[in-house]
Amino acid sequence: MAIKIMPVAETQAELIDAAVALGDRYTKTLGLLTPPAYRKHASDGGLLVAVDEGEVIGYALFGLPKRSPHVRLAHLCIAKEHRGKGAARLLVEEIRHRHSDRLGIKAKCRRDYGLSDMWTSLGFVPQGEVRGRGQDGETLDGWWLDHGHPDLFADVESEALLVVTVDHGVFADLRGRSPASEAAQSRALEAGWLADLIEFAFTPQLLHDLRAIADTAERKHQRAASHGLRRVTPDAEAVALRCHEMLEAARTAEVHDLPAESELMPRLQYVAETSCAGLQVLVTRDPLLMQLADVAWSIARVKVVAPSAVTLHVDELRQAQMYRPADLMGTEFRVSKVSPRAEAELVAFFDQSGGDSGSAFAKRLQALAADTVVWNRELLRDGQGRPVALYAWAMDGRTLSVPVLRTAAHPLEETLARQLLFSLKRLGRECGAQAVRVTDAFPSPATKTAAGDDGFFEHDGGLASLLVDVGGTAQEVAAVAGETARELGREETALEAGLPAEVAGFVERAWWPAKVMDSLMPSFLVPIEPRWSTELFNTPATLLPRPDELGISREHVYYRSSGHRGESVPARLLWYVSRGSSHEEGQMVIGCSQLDEVVIDAPDALHSKFEHLGVYGREQVRAIARRDASGRAMALRFSDTEIFPRMVPLRRLNSLAKGLGLQFSLQSLSKISNRLFQAVYEEGHRRT
Repeated sequence: MAIKIMPVAETQAELIDAAVALGDRYTKTLGLLTPPAYRKHASDGGLLVAVDEGEVIGYALFGLPKRSPHVRLAHLCIAKEHRGKGAARLLVEEIRHRHSDRLGIKAKCRRDYGLSDMWTSLGFVPQGEVRGRGQDGETLDGWWLDHGHPDLFADVESEALLVVTVDHGVFADLRGRSPASEAAQSRALEAGWLADLIEFAFTPQLLHDLRAIADTAERKHQRAASHGLRRVTPDAEAVALRCHEMLEAARTAEVHDLPAESELMPRLQYVAETSCAGLQVLVTRDPLLMQLADVAWSIARVKVVAPSAVTLHVDELRQAQMYRPADLMGTEFRVSKVSPRAEAELVAFFDQSGGDSGSAFAKRLQALAADTVVWNRELLRDGQGRPVALYAWAMDGRTLSVPVLRTAAHPLEETLARQLLFSLKRLGRECGAQAVRVTDAFPSPATKTAAGDDGFFEHDGGLASLLVDVGGTAQEVAAVAGETARELGREETALEAGLPAEVAGFVERAWWPAKVMDSLMPSFLVPIEPRWSTELFNTPATLLPRPDELGISREHVYYRSSGHRGESVPARLLWYVSRGSSHEEGQMVIGCSQLDEVVIDAPDALHSKFEHLGVYGREQVRAIARRDASGRAMALRFSDTEIFPRMVPLRRLNSLAKGLGLQFSLQSLSKISNRLFQAVYEEGHRRT
């Protein structure tokens, strides 16, 4: 009988157990992975098995990152006695077939395994390397299998690290000479496929715990091993205050069996130090720390999680830590011009490593002020007046040129970097630019990471991004993009009608504000009450002052009833503000967004997952769920919202639909024709 490749559902326990058993045979090469991780991958559609005469002889375990358009291959495992039958090739081909809309497949493998011939035979090509995080510091080769879609000039690596702190228990599991018998789930954090996704950090409390180790040899060993982790040193006064706040909250919440303060404080210290270092994830196996998880989140905004939760939810945790727009809500960030002779004072905040440091950086800022080109030199300060971002810009022909783009060390640095890059794109569009060029040779690592997510590519020692202000066919979008690409010395990228939704979504993000209307990416019309559109978009505008645009996220979540209306991701959303309490409110299309994720779950689970994104409180999400027969709610995560310069009233919406011979519904979220989306989008940007 021929080998069969089968997808495994979460309910197929026998097949999952067979894959786990096979993986356990090869933990030395695959790395440890706990059974719940297999079940999680199965529930997400990321587990395939190869079956020969009723026996599972191999499997592929893979993930589908939400913000990266590729497949991430974690395990490719074939039983030794069944190798040479082509099972590995069949598994890879099935992944390609099922996820052909993704740009390709990424994998990592230790170089010393000598498997380069195998990867090459499967069609993979080497793509860089990364140093592993295991005790032997092995080198991992990157491998890439391309699906033949346009690469969109995405030369910048966009998979940023999730930085997590570890308590002494997990640290000893990873670095101790005699780890505890329960350490398997901690050691799974060092699997090769997680090597460039997770970075471990430790706080001062770990050093206190190391000092308390009685065995001299073990104490010296663990102290030496700590040098392989990032060390963070938060402000001691801030940590003490945060500890006190959590202690009071724990007492008020009447945490069950709360121990003596002498036993409790070291645990709270780990949480407080993580929080004050600007991090958001603390990994532990300590039952008492897990018991304090609600207090840690409510007071310190730190997620206390088990090692298994990190391996199961690495993408979600990484996104929540990197990008925390909700923390910007209500903050008083202010933009002002850089005053003359203030350049030297800014060096301490924005001095980056490299040749453009110290006085050289200050002189370059001064030179911009004296240049014949009128550069807009702008400084962003937080609510305490501390400089957090610095940038300069001017139009150069059809290009928005940015010679300085710096972010300072700050708990929200990743978030600010993403906001600023999108703001520069919006600014470029308003100025009629066809490209944004960041010529600063020493941007912060946070900026480089954010640039990769936004379609920037490396260009002449800096970064560049196309602005393709076209909504039309793939051919029309590619023609305009190609013209700008040639001017930047880049090869053109061909696009064809019927582009898969995943690739079209990536095109529209990388070449924003492009809209590929003959792609397979669907469009939806979303009715929203005026009170929620005011909260999310400030439309209709409130009389009260609202935070500036940096306090308004480029990414949000909108909650509604759990009933499906054919939603799929990625997709385009048109926002229709329904009638409000007065006749004048609402009944108009105000803008559009890209839909990135749809999740149906219990209200508390949804709020916990998406709290970092939005303006909704837990009770508001619960209220939506209470009105639903299932007791659940739906979360729509969306991004890159454009508020139309011209609102499209209901009367005009009806006219446009009638002219195209199309119908639509305003009763609930509904799918609409891409032709209607294009007509409304063009109407919203019509100048006369």
